[in-house]
Amino acid sequence: MEIKDKVALVLGAVKGIGKGIGLALAQGGAKVALNYFDWEESLDEMQQDFAKTGRDHLIIRTNLLRTDKIPGLIKNVVDHFGRLDILINNIERGGWPVVHGPYAQEQWDLEMATTLRAKRWIFEYALPHLKASGDGVVINLSSIAGIVGRSGPAGYIFNDGYAAANRGTSLLTETWARIGAPQVRVNEIMLGFVETRHGERTMGWDLLSDEQKESLIDHTLLRRTGTIKDVVKAVLYIIKDAPYMTGSVLRLDGGYVLGGEKVPPMPKGVL
Repeated sequence: MEIKDKVALVLGAVKGIGKGIGLALAQGGAKVALNYFDWEESLDEMQQDFAKTGRDHLIIRTNLLRTDKIPGLIKNVVDHFGRLDILINNIERGGWPVVHGPYAQEQWDLEMATTLRAKRWIFEYALPHLKASGDGVVINLSSIAGIVGRSGPAGYIFNDGYAAANRGTSLLTETWARIGAPQVRVNEIMLGFVETRHGERTMGWDLLSDEQKESLIDHTLLRRTGTIKDVVKAVLYIIKDAPYMTGSVLRLDGGYVLGGEKVPPMPKGVL
């Protein structure tokens, strides 16, 4: 897909990964709608950065936990741009054990409602417009928490509910790919430890000890955390260069899930 003059809706776009994806799409010629709710202190900088792109854009504030507000969000986008071609379903809420401590029911419910429920209703109301595009793209952003859960070095970062919600996201990706085909491709990028998302530039990361951070890096084959640019490149690949990919989960974790164990030399054997 060529992204020039396509219309993209990016959730969680006020800062971090969502903002990076939105800027890359705008710089590539797309028209972008950018939803946010929290982090008002980052709004001025967001507005300035998107204004510099010179592209038509729309910034909307919507509480996606209020599913009754989601039809209005989609209507605003389609009324403004006349269509919708790309949905970047980047919304989540994860409680760090090192930050929040033992679970309270309110935290569990918040993680389920944000990471799982909001994604579902956004897709529900966006789907007719994505199908009308004839070449629609949905990218769900998820986490390797759905694979590793609260275990190993990641046990300080991923809570049980957040992990369960992310495993559910992968099931939704497969179901939505079936529902959307052939007009809409639906894929998922499963993130490991990335700056602004379970990595540097987060409060939780700063609460980890040096030893805990080192354990995470030792467990990662590429020996580093990810960057926003890493995620943006994967998003652009799926949109622009993977027309035969749908229902797939692209794991972008530097090899954390595989673990940091080395492959030993092949022994000589006895025969």
